[in-house]
Amino acid sequence: MSKQKLKIIIFDGTFQTTTFIRRLIKGLDLNGHQVYVLGFNLYNPRPVEGVHYVSLGSNQDKLELLTTSLVLHGWQAFRDLLKFNKQELQRKNLAKVLQKIQPDVIHAQWNSVLPWLEPYLKNKAYPIILSQRGYHTNVRPFVNKKNFAYLQHIYPQLSGLHSVSEAISEQGKKIGVPFTGIDQVVYTGLDLKLFPDLAAYTRQPRLELISVGRGHWIKDYSLAIQTCAILKKENINFHYTLIGAAGDEELLYLINSLGLESFISLTEKLPFEEVQHKVRNASISLITSIEEGIPNVAVEAMALGTPVISTNCGGIEELITHNKEGWIVPRRDSKALAAQIQAFISLPHSEIEEIRQAARKKVELQFNEEQMIKGMEQLYTMVLNTTKN
Repeated sequence: MSKQKLKIIIFDGTFQTTTFIRRLIKGLDLNGHQVYVLGFNLYNPRPVEGVHYVSLGSNQDKLELLTTSLVLHGWQAFRDLLKFNKQELQRKNLAKVLQKIQPDVIHAQWNSVLPWLEPYLKNKAYPIILSQRGYHTNVRPFVNKKNFAYLQHIYPQLSGLHSVSEAISEQGKKIGVPFTGIDQVVYTGLDLKLFPDLAAYTRQPRLELISVGRGHWIKDYSLAIQTCAILKKENINFHYTLIGAAGDEELLYLINSLGLESFISLTEKLPFEEVQHKVRNASISLITSIEEGIPNVAVEAMALGTPVISTNCGGIEELITHNKEGWIVPRRDSKALAAQIQAFISLPHSEIEEIRQAARKKVELQFNEEQMIKGMEQLYTMVLNTTKN
C-alpha cells in the first residue's frame, strides 16, 4: 500500500468504466485514496462504493447539462446553453470541477479525452497520465495521419504513460514520450477471489469453442468463422459460441455463406457471472485479434482453467508462452488455427492439465489485482515526485 494518500481523477468520459478501471478504482479507494471518476454519460447501474462520480454534463440530455452547469456556475450557464454551446459549457464545468477537487494526478483513460485536457497539459497545472491500450495506440494513430500528428504533439506534454503491455509501450514510443520519460507497464489484474481453484479437467463429447467481445474488425472473428469451416470439412464435432456479437450482419452473412448456422451461435452481451460460467465450461477459448494490449478475456480464461489458443497479437507473448500456458498461432491464418485446434484434440489429458495449471499460476503471479493496484500507485507517486522536482 502506498503511504501517500492521493486525490486521483480518473477521466474516462463515462461512468460505465471498463473492467480494468472498475478494479483499479475499487482498489485505490480501499487503500485510502480519494478517487473521482469524471464522465458525460451518467447512466451508472453499478457504482463502486466510496468512489466519487462527478458529472461534466450529459451529452444526450440538455436539461441534465443545464442542471449540472447551474450547480457549478449559477445562472450564467443559461447564456452558453441558449447559444447551444454544449462543449463550452462542459469545458467550463471541467475547469470548475478541477478547481474544486485540486487533484494530485489526472489519469486519462482514452486518447479521446485528451482534447479536454489540452489547456492543463500546456500550463502543467496538474500531472496528467495517459493509458496506452489496444486499438487507440496500436492501430488508429498508424492508419490516421491526423490522429498520429495530434498525439505526436500531445505526448511530450504528458507527465507519464501507463502501458498495458511491453509491446504497446514499444508501439507508443513510435508516437512520442512524456517530458518526464516515465512509461510504466502495469498489467491488468484479477480479483482471484472471484476465480475459484481449478476443478479437474474433463473432456466433452463435443468440442466447445468460445470467444468473448464486441464485433469489432480488430477482433477478426471472421478468422474464427473461417476456421470453423475447416473444422466442419474435417468432420470435427464442435460448436462455437461468440458472446457479444449478436446481430453483426457481416459475421451472420459469413456464417450463412459457409453453411455454419448450426455450428455457430452469436449471443448478446451477458452478465459477468454468466460469461464466467460459459467460459469455464468451454473446451477452448479462442482469441483471434489482429492487435491487442493484453486481452482481458485471455487472462480470465486462464484463471478459469479454460485452455487458450490466441493469435500472435500485441502483448500476448507476455501472457502466454507457446506450449506452456497456451498456444499462439499467426494472425489471419485460419489453417494454422484449425491445425492447432486439431492438435489440441489429440493431446493426452495429462498435457492439457499441465497447461491449465501453468496458465493459472501465471495469472496468480503476474496478473493479480494486488500487483495491478501497487503498480498504478507506484506510477502515480513516481510522476508526482518527478514533476515536483
